Amino acid sequence: MERDDIIEYSLHAHHSEEDGKKIRKNIFKVTAILSIITALEVAMGIIWGKAHIDVNGAGWMSIKIAFILLTLVKAGYIIMVFMHLGDERKGLRYTILLPYAIFIIYLFFILYQESTFLQYLKDAFSWVWS
Repeated sequence: MERDDIIEYSLHAHHSEEDGKKIRKNIFKVTAILSIITALEVAMGIIWGKAHIDVNGAGWMSIKIAFILLTLVKAGYIIMVFMHLGDERKGLRYTILLPYAIFIIYLFFILYQESTFLQYLKDAFSWVWS
């Protein structure tokens, strides 16, 4: 007995060759952008990983900031493409992304405050560690 309540959508999809080329072009573009960002991160890790940079200096901080920014760009692009957020209206995009951006900034604030507090404790109780 054949069921009439199941619809096979793949049988009803009628795409032209132009639509297929457009979809493939978009797939290649997304793959290229994510691959370039990942290759840039790996190259930065290889180049700066072998460089003898002062861990407490500004150079190391700029390396960490560059990695964080590239990772956030890649994560935002993945959200826009794979979760189809880029197809939505601007208001909905901001409604979803703005709380996350505020939360990330808040996390960096907490990280900064805790790191300075630990440095304060280390300076205040230096007699313990000496």
